[in-house]
Amino acid sequence: MWGFPRPVSSLLGGSAYYDRPVELRQLRYFVAVAEELNFGRAAARLHIAGPSLSQQIKSLERDLGVRLFERDRRTVTLTSFGETLLPQTRALLEQADALRRTARGFAVNEPVRLGYVSWRPPGLVERTSGVAQLRVDAWVMPSHTQAGRVADGSVDLAIAWVRATDLAEQELTGQLLGADRLYAVSPGADESVVRARDTIVLVDADTATWASWNIYAIEFARATGAEVVRIDDHGITGPAFYDHVRRLRRPIVSSPKRDTTPLPRDFVRRFVADPIPVWTWALVSRSDEVRPAVLAAADALTRDVAIEFDPATCWVPADDPFREQLSAHQA
Repeated sequence: MWGFPRPVSSLLGGSAYYDRPVELRQLRYFVAVAEELNFGRAAARLHIAGPSLSQQIKSLERDLGVRLFERDRRTVTLTSFGETLLPQTRALLEQADALRRTARGFAVNEPVRLGYVSWRPPGLVERTSGVAQLRVDAWVMPSHTQAGRVADGSVDLAIAWVRATDLAEQELTGQLLGADRLYAVSPGADESVVRARDTIVLVDADTATWASWNIYAIEFARATGAEVVRIDDHGITGPAFYDHVRRLRRPIVSSPKRDTTPLPRDFVRRFVADPIPVWTWALVSRSDEVRPAVLAAADALTRDVAIEFDPATCWVPADDPFREQLSAHQA
């Protein structure tokens, strides 16, 4: 039974009646759909997938405890609750934008140091323009090292693969920034999809360099039946990786570390399925971070990140901090 809606500002703060506060991102989605009265046009305006937008609106309705829209195959209309909440939501978003602009005014001249492993989204500096002076650290280091640098203050933000346990132990916060669908490299010309249980994952003896990948690979093998092959030559990437493919004559799952070594002509990339291995990238910051420039840069980089993830077909480790968030994005 639907209850009478409380003011949006009250809903955002949370109460005994609600388990969690509403996200500003979801409120922006609500306004876009209310103005377009069409999920397809609203999704295009927001630059996200239509199914993801629909899922987020349903999640918002669950959190608020009211139905915002009446929809069928042809029409979308606001309910009486939606009409009541729309002007309050617009006002709240205007306040949030004003707060953000004020913070940007304080932060714009403060440098923010960001470290990364091997991947970073395009246009990092441009996306934070007018927010902070983003300085991308040139030292490319493993995920666990970059997370540790955030914890000890060597950098302000880092793009890394982390577990929920890592975040809790080091008093860090992670925001979803991206995700890679991992593939396998196989000898020959067969480009068909390969089942996870028919693949190999390499685990390197150098845990100082490959700790995060080793954790991921071993758990993936345990969950799917893939074979673990232990190596000691850093052959997770580069020419040595292709040497292992050639030696083992089996599809080997490729790590997410970007590699400029060209794929040999007698090898092919193959999608992995049943399940699809997914590697998440987090933007890591300190849990007690209060500096406006760092907070503003993190917000600019992670705002409206939309990733498709179907938990029925994809796999992430059990301790991945974004399992619930990714599932909410499923098509």
